[in-house]
Amino acid sequence: MGWPVARAPREYSDRPLPGFKLAYPMLSADGTATGFCGVTLGRAHVYRTVDDAICVHGSRHACPSRWCDCGFYCFHQLSAARDLACEPEYRGAVLLEVAVSGRYRRYERGLRYARQRVCVVRIGRCDCGRPAGLLADSGAGSVGWRRLVPVCATCSGAQPVLAPAAFGRLAGGITVRADGPATGPVAPLAATGTAPVTDDAAAESGAVALLTAEVALLQARLDELQTRLDRLTRHDES
Repeated sequence: MGWPVARAPREYSDRPLPGFKLAYPMLSADGTATGFCGVTLGRAHVYRTVDDAICVHGSRHACPSRWCDCGFYCFHQLSAARDLACEPEYRGAVLLEVAVSGRYRRYERGLRYARQRVCVVRIGRCDCGRPAGLLADSGAGSVGWRRLVPVCATCSGAQPVLAPAAFGRLAGGITVRADGPATGPVAPLAATGTAPVTDDAAAESGAVALLTAEVALLQARLDELQTRLDRLTRHDES
């Protein structure tokens, strides 16, 4: 008679569990719907505000499978998601607050699970370092979907943009907000009383430097000419 096999407890939750994750914001080709795609696995799959996980490898098993890495992923802590957002390849992602339910499996820093509802979208900084207040077409995407990227008003220029509130409405009325104030060591410098350097001031400074160099060169030639005259004068007198 063999030893009884101990079964792992079934991990299932009827009550939503909180989580945090990164995702890329997406806009449908016709501009009538929004969604999200993963930053690692499942980049080609766009999910909606409330959605069920599918196996991105094409298998028909229920997600998350013990023998597969499929399913949605999230962190337990907001700080872990923010840490991941510092990676250069994830700088264009947004941070999601999600409610997790259904089947799930634990891993060291979070959960892998079957169903989620996006509750809040947090937009971070533009590539230039300023707080982002708009979503612009990144030039990337998948069939039927355009990937958006957070930008500030200065960097958006004349390109088409989507306001965060409009993204939230298209996503079913979810909250979209900035991820924290623009404070800390990378915040814009406070005014110090020194006048900013404008294009006109820079041009004027360059012109003064050029004139100074030309005057110095002319003075050197005059000095050389005076030396030669002195030599000729002394030669004539001798």
